[in-house]
Amino acid sequence: MKVAFVVQRYGLEISGGAELHCRWVTEHMKKYWDVEVLTTRALDYITWENYYTASDAAVNGVPVRRFPVIKTRNPERFGKVQNIVLKSEHKKEDEILWLEEEGPFSPDLIDYIKRHRDDYDYFIFFSYRYYHSYWGVKAAPHKSILVPTAEHDPVIYLKIFKDLFRKPRGIVYNSAEEKKLINTVSGNENVKGEIAGVGAEVPEDIFSKQFCQKYGIKDDYIIYIGRIDKNKGCAELFDFFSRYKEETGSNIKLVLVGSTVLKIPIHPDIIYLGFLSEEEKFSALNKALLLLMPSFYESLSMVTNEAWAMHKPVLANACCEVLKGQCERSRAGLYYENYREFKEALMLFLGSSRLRSRMGKNGRKYFQDNYTWGTIEKKYLSLLKCLEKE
Repeated sequence: MKVAFVVQRYGLEISGGAELHCRWVTEHMKKYWDVEVLTTRALDYITWENYYTASDAAVNGVPVRRFPVIKTRNPERFGKVQNIVLKSEHKKEDEILWLEEEGPFSPDLIDYIKRHRDDYDYFIFFSYRYYHSYWGVKAAPHKSILVPTAEHDPVIYLKIFKDLFRKPRGIVYNSAEEKKLINTVSGNENVKGEIAGVGAEVPEDIFSKQFCQKYGIKDDYIIYIGRIDKNKGCAELFDFFSRYKEETGSNIKLVLVGSTVLKIPIHPDIIYLGFLSEEEKFSALNKALLLLMPSFYESLSMVTNEAWAMHKPVLANACCEVLKGQCERSRAGLYYENYREFKEALMLFLGSSRLRSRMGKNGRKYFQDNYTWGTIEKKYLSLLKCLEKE
């Protein structure tokens, strides 16, 4: 079976989000299918400027076809169009223009799918809200599987996406909350679906002692791993953590790992380490008392799965239905809606190693039951087997 994975950008340089999700699934499914990746030449997700020069390449043994982005994103123009479609009465044409302005605008990618759709058994599209998925699914609906990675933000209510969610042969959801959201928005219950998510692999060798020595970390710490961005709840996290420190006098440190698009406050107990290798990331997580997940919008948190795989409890933002639901199902995390709840939950965690241990064990079991790669692979295979029987 020949399967093309279609995603907005693809490469080892991309460390998170739907793009990493896509790469991991692709690399795991290549042992079952003849896989190929169709993507753009972009690396930066804000401008979509062409970065990769070669049209054909291989990444970890997977063939990759890259298509040029014809028009980079103009933030000012995009912002104006977005204000129209989110805040004003508008037409479908305005939403189509929004899609083009958001990008990555790569007509050659869509043309390739149209011309070569008979060469593939299926196209698996990642991220519903981008140009490649909307037009790609329409180009080959009978061969399309959509992995929406949808979050509960205003964009999902655009009219064009109600139609999109009804078009593909199948949908792979990240969580029960994402499935419920998309079903409610689009009424697409008749589209075959599977709740899969993404797996995680914990390295056998973890060098936490060397990690702490390298970065001069001597005290206990809690950790945030991911893009440091206002939309990820990081501005609120900084405020809550600073208030917590001031009110309690705790000596706990906050370690930040990941790229940043947000100014990090100068604080003696906030330690920013930047982007780390996978080895160092797991070493940092292994030494942490718990993982913080302050994001308002997620379809699934990969780093939360990694934390649970390593017996680490999670403190999450309850305003994100997905994170709250996973904490409740796993019994491996606490959650907060405001500063008072953040403070109380953090005090509970820091004051009880027994609580951290119990929730860490719950998290490990939840991970093993739902998010090992063997489980994820079976779900993809099951969906395609079901579609083949139709």
